[in-house]
Amino acid sequence: MSKSLQYTLATLISLAALASQAEAGEVFDRVKEKGEVVNALVNDYPPFAFINDKNELDGFDVDVAKAFAEKLGVKLKLETPGWETIIGGRWAGRWDIAITSSTPTEERAKVVNFPVNYYSVPAVLVVNKDEQAIKSVADITGKKVGVGTGSSYEAYVSRKFSIPGQPAISFSFGEVQVVPNDETVNFQNLALGPGVRLDAIVASLGTAQGQIDATGKLKLAGEPLFAEPNAVVTDKGDAEWDAEVKRIITALKDDGTLAKISEKWFKVDITKYAF
Repeated sequence: MSKSLQYTLATLISLAALASQAEAGEVFDRVKEKGEVVNALVNDYPPFAFINDKNELDGFDVDVAKAFAEKLGVKLKLETPGWETIIGGRWAGRWDIAITSSTPTEERAKVVNFPVNYYSVPAVLVVNKDEQAIKSVADITGKKVGVGTGSSYEAYVSRKFSIPGQPAISFSFGEVQVVPNDETVNFQNLALGPGVRLDAIVASLGTAQGQIDATGKLKLAGEPLFAEPNAVVTDKGDAEWDAEVKRIITALKDDGTLAKISEKWFKVDITKYAF
């Protein structure tokens, strides 16, 4: 190898190392410099995140994001770009973090990071209160089952769901008619009656119980389906920011903040099994 070629290769390696160093900590540096953290979340997932009667973003995830920003010592900005955009990664600096009830899966982990879990809640099957044929998830074969669009529940009823680090999930049902939609719309449709538009819904216990209490027209069927960890989401490329996110969320757990927020929205602490 000639000296000139050696020099060229050494220069390229040095430039690559400098570029890597420049990228490291980019999000963390931006947040500190601006004094603001931008959190991306969905706005149609009550009681985790939704538009309240005052036309303001509200919910469990919103409160956790507020606590995160306060603990970090910066202002909070909330944006709602849509679930599939958030979980698709490649944020290009538009958002810094996504506290938005996301279950870590192997496929999602290819494009985004999950630095820390912050709560865990059971997935459940919901049916109309007058439903007689569906008594457990084993009875949904061939039925119209509503799920949030792009959610882990959609993957579950499609029999394509797994959680990294946990035992394989058993699917005790056959093919179903998957109906992805806004979750609020799904519950409205199920409340119309058994089989009118939907036969059942798979959702989180927190969301399901809120809808059962609010409508008086729904009920749970069978036992919980699986325990679903939910994690904070970050974009790829900043290990320093991921470490800081984990530190802040862990501190909020340790000082009781997450438990208080959970008690406010669910009357129980859904965060205690996440750590």
